[in-house]
Amino acid sequence: MYPLKFQPILKERLWGGTKLKDVLGKPIENDITGESWELSTVKGDVSVIANGDLSGTSLQELINENPEAVLGKSVVERFGTDFPILIKFIDAKKDLSIQLHPNDELAKERHDSFGKTEMWYIMDADEDANLIVGFNKDVSKEEYAASLENDTLLDLLNYESVTEGDTFFINTGKIHAIGAGVLLAEIQQTSDVTYRVFDFNRKDKNGNLRELHTELALDAIDYDKKDDFKVSYPQDKDAINTMVDCPYFKTNFLELSKNLSQDISQRDSFTIYMCVGGSVEVQNNLGSTTIQKGETVLVPADCKTITLKTTAVKLLEVTI
Repeated sequence: MYPLKFQPILKERLWGGTKLKDVLGKPIENDITGESWELSTVKGDVSVIANGDLSGTSLQELINENPEAVLGKSVVERFGTDFPILIKFIDAKKDLSIQLHPNDELAKERHDSFGKTEMWYIMDADEDANLIVGFNKDVSKEEYAASLENDTLLDLLNYESVTEGDTFFINTGKIHAIGAGVLLAEIQQTSDVTYRVFDFNRKDKNGNLRELHTELALDAIDYDKKDDFKVSYPQDKDAINTMVDCPYFKTNFLELSKNLSQDISQRDSFTIYMCVGGSVEVQNNLGSTTIQKGETVLVPADCKTITLKTTAVKLLEVTI
């Protein structure tokens, strides 16, 4: 199969803005679009192919017809015909709610779902923009619960200022929030299970406070202060630089000024390219497609070689 592009699935959010259109060129028609789901098989939000002979076919249909050709044999052995990751671009005009995600065991037990390990790559950030990642000290469950009662949770949280290129790995149980003014690329396990613990007492468009998951979160939170979230990675030009290598996905950073060909015949996984700067033509023996900043392409696992044709591009390369 040739490199596949998909129609973006656009999500209005209370905290969304216009950067998905203004910076990434997404076809949004309002000023509160917070997410563009680039690759998804989440029920009700399944990506549809936008290019070539397979245009109009859903990603799930394609996988069901020939799972090993799309996903890779080893991926099918682990995940069956479920696409194991969810790819998004996120624009936070306002602060997101403070939240966390359960691990695989809790998510399976409570929601019949995977947990949600994720990573963020900062594409654009307003001056003084930040993230909340973890606690600023070791916290007991009792101290945390008291902070919710006393409306002092923010005093316990760790704030991280951000700039373009910063990368964060958010493992399950880590309390976190994307701050106002941040545009980022997100790679995560396929899961939409989120425990919201604080939302700044905001109300939705109907005047209602959004649901919190206070009790569910108590046994899912990692209360220890940890400095394991900021990803330090090499940024060598015209090279493949490892960013994250975890059990759920592997992500490399590529900044190319010339063409690059790769033999991926031993990869046994699909390959995703998220373009975070410039443009590139992604080519295999059956065809090619061009992506620019804010676009994503899926190269199925049956592909043996990939050629990236460019004079200037920044890519996140994602595999399993």
